[in-house]
Amino acid sequence: MTTLVRVELEKLRTTGLPWVLLAASTALTLALALLRAIRSSGGNASARLAAGPLSTAHGLADVLASPTYAMILAMALGAAATAGEFRHGTATLTYLAVPARTRVLAAKCCAALPAGALFGIAASAVNTAAGLAFVAAHGYHLAVPAATIIRYAAGDAVGCALLAALGVAAGTLIRSQVAAVITVFAWAFLIEGALGALSGSIVPYLPFQAATSLAGATLPGGATPLPFAAAGAVTVGAAFLLAAAAARITLPRDIT
Repeated sequence: MTTLVRVELEKLRTTGLPWVLLAASTALTLALALLRAIRSSGGNASARLAAGPLSTAHGLADVLASPTYAMILAMALGAAATAGEFRHGTATLTYLAVPARTRVLAAKCCAALPAGALFGIAASAVNTAAGLAFVAAHGYHLAVPAATIIRYAAGDAVGCALLAALGVAAGTLIRSQVAAVITVFAWAFLIEGALGALSGSIVPYLPFQAATSLAGATLPGGATPLPFAAAGAVTVGAAFLLAAAAARITLPRDIT
């Protein structure tokens, strides 16, 4: 199993897609953090975001906890990289070398964890740098404790890692690279939003929202986030269920 995981990690390291998505994730996260920091530090109170100025805990946390782009692109990486093997035919060689397809799926999920965590680490780095730079530039007191900043960073890494593994399961289940990526974006931006609008009480239990809450993000509708461990368990459970569905439905099918 260790060898399989190393092989899958090497595939991710030596292909361009993960690095392109990582660069896009970091750039988008930085742009959002700078936008929030600029608006929250503006002199005109009406121009500030609802969270408040950077001199307050809510205002600074709004800049530090901006994991949306990193998490959605980490999940898209898992889906695209896995479904891409079916598109390009490399899945055939993989399954010839390792006939136990569930072991391959497990190895891909394991390899996706550190790859996804890298997205979270990069996102937390730029969020923290942007937030603290604006705080220092305006001479504000640091309203968020260092322990909370570290927790946000850890949540970024854990959330992105788990969503990358969930993306692997989605890509294995769907197989079409384009359809898998579209499904990932539709789920995160449309379906979970629609489900949350129907019942606000389920928002903390939706996998993407649960993952973002790990990094301190505010949930839609003012929903109360789950505790860190519970939110992580929700995301792990969603990935496990999707992987089980893939193992049951699509893995046994012919891929030629």
